[in-house]
Amino acid sequence: MADAAAHAKPHHDYHLVNPSPWPAIGATAAFITAVGLILWMHGIVSYAPLIFGVGMIGIAYTMINWWRDVIHEAEVEGDHTQVVQISHRYGMLLFIASEVMFFVAWFWAYFNTALFPDEVRDVARIAFTGGVWPPKSIETFDPWHLALLNTLILLTSGTTVTWAHHALLENHRKGLIWGLVCTIALGVSFTACQAWEYAHAAFHYSGNIYGATFFMATGFHGAHVIIGSTFLTVCLFRALAGQFKPTQHLGFEFCAWYWHFVDVVWLFLFACIYVWGAGPNAG
Repeated sequence: MADAAAHAKPHHDYHLVNPSPWPAIGATAAFITAVGLILWMHGIVSYAPLIFGVGMIGIAYTMINWWRDVIHEAEVEGDHTQVVQISHRYGMLLFIASEVMFFVAWFWAYFNTALFPDEVRDVARIAFTGGVWPPKSIETFDPWHLALLNTLILLTSGTTVTWAHHALLENHRKGLIWGLVCTIALGVSFTACQAWEYAHAAFHYSGNIYGATFFMATGFHGAHVIIGSTFLTVCLFRALAGQFKPTQHLGFEFCAWYWHFVDVVWLFLFACIYVWGAGPNAG
């Protein structure tokens, strides 16, 4: 009886997490990945891609198992009480805020040059830009071609993920699943269009400041679309397994938040870099 009482769940609304190996394993895998990437970029050793690959496998293994444990805590153990869910929401909001700061850095780099292309105190800048933005030597993208199509794709995906969310709230499983399928398909379409655009760009990442800022900003967003599509795919499998309930579906809710964040960032990228920054040299 004493042992049973000692192992009984505490009668409070907070979740005291059990000891977990995943933070240590994930940190080790991230370190190996960073070392492999640095060695690969500098060409120091021939087996650097192997080191990088081992690190990436370790990160993927950590993510899968850590998320599995979190799902188990929520679905089986019942540890995610209303109070715990509030803390999770705060955590997700702070995470999205940190992602916003990443994009602030890329926009800052872009506008620092775009607004002051003839900064007399920076001789190298004038040499690269010719004192105008975009540089005359750069043939920019037509904003009303593929970029506009990608904008429509992402805006449509925002409506489909909202459709899936409302279907879940109404316990309409078929609507939830088809909404997720449509959103994933649109996310993959966006990535395919962006890959085609990159392959046909008239400028490169290296050698000019326009290409560097363009690819950093739009490429970082493209990485977020891939992450978001993966997030949606996980939610789809969880929906097929019947894990989401109208009263408790934090995993899907956070996925929807993240996807809307990705949509909003793209609107700023489209307006600032593709439309405003196209200049007279648009292809």
